[in-house]
Order: sequence, then C-alpha cells, then structure tokens
Amino acid sequence: MTPHDTSPSTPTPPPSPTGSHPHLHRGLKLLGTLFITLSAISPASSVFIIAPGVIGQAGSGAFTAFLVAGVVGIFMAFVYAELGSAYPLSGGEYAIVARTFGRLPGFVVLGLFMVTQLLIIAVIALGVGTYLAVIFPGLHAPTVAAVTTVVATVLAVFDIKLNAWVTGVFLAIEMLALVVVSALGFLNPERSLADLVLHPVAAGQDGTVVAASAGVIGAATAVALFAYNGYGAAVYLGEETQDAHRGIAKTVLWALGITVAAELIPVTAVLMGAPSLPGLFGADNMMEYFITARAGTTLNNVLSLAVALAIFNAVLAIILVTARMIFSTGRDTTWPSPVSRALASIHPRFGSPWIATIGAGLIGAGFCYADERFLLVVTATTIIAIYAALCVATLTGRRNGSTSHAAYRMPWFPVAPVLALLAIGYVAYRNLLDPEVGRPSLLITVGIGIVFAAYYLLVLRRRGAWELRGAADD
Repeated sequence: MTPHDTSPSTPTPPPSPTGSHPHLHRGLKLLGTLFITLSAISPASSVFIIAPGVIGQAGSGAFTAFLVAGVVGIFMAFVYAELGSAYPLSGGEYAIVARTFGRLPGFVVLGLFMVTQLLIIAVIALGVGTYLAVIFPGLHAPTVAAVTTVVATVLAVFDIKLNAWVTGVFLAIEMLALVVVSALGFLNPERSLADLVLHPVAAGQDGTVVAASAGVIGAATAVALFAYNGYGAAVYLGEETQDAHRGIAKTVLWALGITVAAELIPVTAVLMGAPSLPGLFGADNMMEYFITARAGTTLNNVLSLAVALAIFNAVLAIILVTARMIFSTGRDTTWPSPVSRALASIHPRFGSPWIATIGAGLIGAGFCYADERFLLVVTATTIIAIYAALCVATLTGRRNGSTSHAAYRMPWFPVAPVLALLAIGYVAYRNLLDPEVGRPSLLITVGIGIVFAAYYLLVLRRRGAWELRGAADD
C-alpha cells in the first residue's frame, strides 16, 4: 500500500524530496522565522486588545489567568516543538495530525484552522481603527481594517526574506511600546504583586469590586491562552527555513518564552500601577485609561500609533502563515483540480504562494465588515480543539513511531501533553458554562468539524485523491 492510499487511521511516513509538486524556497534563517512567528503572535496587540477582555472578566485575577495560560503554553510549546521537528511542513497542524493520528482527524483540524485563521485576520485588523481613532477620530473601523488587510496582502506576496525583515522592524517598535507600558506601572505601583495573587478582585455592580472566584479566573484563562497563541506559526514556515528539523523546535520554544514575558510583564504592571481598579475595570479603553492617567494624552497617542503598527505587522504575519496553509491544501489536492492547482501556484520571481496569499487576504478583508461578536463566537474555542488534537497526535506519534525521526524530543514525556489535555478539558468545561460566548462557540466548533469530516468522507475518501505532500529538509 502506498502512502497515498493510507487509511484515516494509519500514519503517513515522513515526507521525502520530490520535484513532482510545487515547493517553496528554503531561504529563511532561524532569526527570520522567529521575527515572523513573534509578529503573528503580536504581544502588543494581545496586551492592548485581548488582555483588557481578560481583565474585564477576571479583574486583577487576570495575572493568575495569564500565569496559568503561560504554564499551559509551555506544555503546548513542547508539543509543537516535537511535532514540528518531525514534520516542518507548510500545512502546519493539519499536516502533522494527518501523518500521526490519521487523515480524517487531520482534515477536521484543517477545517478548524482554516476557518479560524481567515476570521482572525479580520479580528486583529479591526484593532487598527480603534487605535488610529485616538489620533484621527471618526475613522470607520471596518474600512480601515479592510484597507490594512489589503496592503498587508500586497506586501505578503513578496519574497519571504523581505517580509521577515519588515516584520522584524515593526516587532522592535511594539516591544519598545510594551517596555514603556511596563515602566509606567512598575515605577508607580498602587498595589503589590501579593495583592494580585492572594486577593484578586473583579468588577462588581455600580463601580464596586468583588472577590474574583477561581471559576471566573479559570474561564478567563481560555482568553489568555488565545493571547499567547501563535508560536506554532513557526511550523508553517518550515519548508522555507534552513535546517528546519532543528530550527523549528528552537523557534517555537524561543517564541513562547519571549511571548509570555512580553505579555505577562506589562499586564502585571497595568494591574499593579492602575490608579484605581474600579476605574480600570469600568473604562471603555482600559489601556488608554492607564496610560493617560500615568503619563498624559501625548504618550497615549504615541503608543496608540505604535500599537496600530503592531497590529498591521500581526495582520501581515498571519496572512503569510495562512497563505502557506492554503497553499498546502492545494498541493495536497484537497479541492477540485482547477482550484487546487491555482492555490499551489508559486510566484516565478518572489517564490511565494501568491494566489493563496491573495485569496487569504481578500477573504480576510471581506470579514472585516462582519459583526465583531460573530467573529469572537466563531474563533473563541477552535484553538482548544486544535490543541487537544495536537496533544493526542504527540501521544499517538510516540506509540506508532510516526514521530521517531524528530530531531527534538520533549523532556519528561508524556507529562506535557497529558497535563495540557487536562487543562484544555477544564477550559472547555468553563466555556460550556458560558451561555453568551463559550457555549455557542463550542457548538460552532463541533459544527465546523462535522462539515469538514463529511467533506472528507463523501468527497476525498471516495475519490481516493487526498495527497499528503511536503518538502523534506534539504
């Protein structure tokens, strides 16, 4: 039986070099891959856009939520590093799960990730208008987001090395902004770190504060996980990274460590340095409240511009990653032949998957006009399902030998995937108790999985033509 005839329950062997299908140019060094990966995470965007949601939910308990999410992130980084070392492919999570756990679960992961990534482009881009409006009031946020996405898409078509340097420059700007925010809080603390840990409070009624319960903090951890998410983006650049089997694992681990520090430190500084916790919790824009109270309007305007640039950088990096996943689906003959051939096209000059890039960008720009609550509900829990699939893939890969060729092996196996699964299960349970966002999001996640499972069983499996292709490390 050839690898192309592999059943859904049988792992596919490691990819081998071949010139029979499109492949990307291996021109990135580890630093360039790290720049793009960190830009996809965008710590500044997480602190300014996502962290206020965690604070609004868990109050000063957000410190604990981010800390716990960081621990879960370490477990998941070990998982990503080992799997990415074995399969550094542009298909990312779906290509890994399909080769270790089976094609059907791999295709379900493809569906979850593709839908999520296309929507996340819009979720992130919408933040540009929010922060530019501080300087230019009256901007139409969806239009600003759509224009941002289109400009980023044009840039993403160019050579990946150029994009690595562009993202590196913008990344330096957003890291500087986070250093400034951290200094504002730690130089003027209003409460101690012990207060955040031992006596967490959340917003109550009529501007009061109440004790933040463990359940509330646990539910907020799911959002904090989302804030750290993105270190797995390194895997999607595996076919363009030199010495990928070793380099991708290093990139994942470095990206997670830098991200946790770059987000947890300023979030802690804001919680310790806010003049009033009720004032912080009740502010329409928490970061604007904090910065203006501590340093005035001018610095807030400067930092708002820096955050807008960081968000643009994140949109660019996410489009780069999403385009490579979509390119991989075309190379794997996932769709009707004309569509698959188009998506697998490589630009003759820039070496980029240009049609997949344009497609990802245009769809993302279109979603910028969708209802923000719809975007939040659809994307809220898919990452939990993908994390769970990767944990199972790690355990399965060790058992059936499909990851035995990995250059990186996580320490203390199977501690990381097992503890990550337990944490994921708890977060999913807390989301199930949330009737406004968590429960609908879980149902939509299940629905997406069913739709893509049906497509695999009724179309791909029946025609026997879902290839699993990839370029081995040169």
